[in-house]
Amino acid sequence: MNAKSEIKRIGILTGGGDCPGLNAVIRAVVKTAIFRYGLEVIGFHDGYLGMIEDKARALEAADVSGILDRGGTILGTSNRDNPFRFPAMVRGRKIFRDVSDQAIRNLRRRKIDVLIVVGGDGSLSIAQQLFQKGVPVVGIPKTIDNDLSATDVTFGFDTALEAAMEGIDRIHTTAESHHRVMVVEVMGRYAGWIALEAGLAGGGDVILIPEIPYDIEKVCEKVKERNRHGKRFSIVVVAEGARPKKGEVVVQRMVEDSTDPVRLGGIGFKVSSEIEKRTGLETRVTVLGHLQRGGSPSAFDRILATRFGTRAVELAMEEKFGRMVCLRGRHIRDVDLKKAVTKLRRVSPNGNLVQTARSIGITFGD
Repeated sequence: MNAKSEIKRIGILTGGGDCPGLNAVIRAVVKTAIFRYGLEVIGFHDGYLGMIEDKARALEAADVSGILDRGGTILGTSNRDNPFRFPAMVRGRKIFRDVSDQAIRNLRRRKIDVLIVVGGDGSLSIAQQLFQKGVPVVGIPKTIDNDLSATDVTFGFDTALEAAMEGIDRIHTTAESHHRVMVVEVMGRYAGWIALEAGLAGGGDVILIPEIPYDIEKVCEKVKERNRHGKRFSIVVVAEGARPKKGEVVVQRMVEDSTDPVRLGGIGFKVSSEIEKRTGLETRVTVLGHLQRGGSPSAFDRILATRFGTRAVELAMEEKFGRMVCLRGRHIRDVDLKKAVTKLRRVSPNGNLVQTARSIGITFGD
């Protein structure tokens, strides 16, 4: 701890999509701040919207008691409220305004000395912009997609992976009973970590990920080959960001005022339809969707979130602003926030996990 530190009050917000472990990290920040440093903690409601509209509350140790095992976030979150591009209606027309100065004034009014932002690449990019405008910021990475390059793992991923694996396990038995091809669509945006690891752990026969564009003929060839050898069912695990060779991702809808306006989804139905048409085999689709983002966090995610939260407060007290906590190997480190949000962490097509999957007969449709 910096003996000369004048930090007395820290703020915290959770931005972007919810994920398991958010309450664990809030709990760690609050307890470390209060018990170790004697600080006050202010929690902003609903992500950056709380900063913009000055909606916040003091967080005491009692407020975070009993929340370690709860999914979601007690502060609420939002992936639509960017203070640098905030929607407003003018004469019946939607426009976007920069209200970051208003948000910063609210921080100063509440005498926030350091702001801890818990979020994915979108929320942390906003945190970096706030830092450039003079706000002392510390970032904590969270996302089920595991797509932040500056950390080996983000909390939330392990729990989402377990949920996806369990879903595939359950689908296996009904696929085998009815002799069907079962397509399971999972989340992950533009990274295939959930699909790859859940497919590998759940015994998938085909795994389609964004990093390896697929040829539907080769997917169908694998399904027909299994059928010829008496395997009258197949499990096809599809990442929501998967795309065919010379094709594009399937976009479910666009949300213009979101920090991530593209909503992926629907690739599972596309793949299913083409498999059934080309093989003549009955095919069904299951979209796991938000089941992967909810529920009680795993032991790994609870511990990682707690370690991240504790280290974030330490960084604040050391006045190491503009930094993000991260996991490197087994150790908690910190990195420059700007570097942390410039590149997505994606699956290597020639990496060990992909090679392991190929070695046991899993095809990626290429």
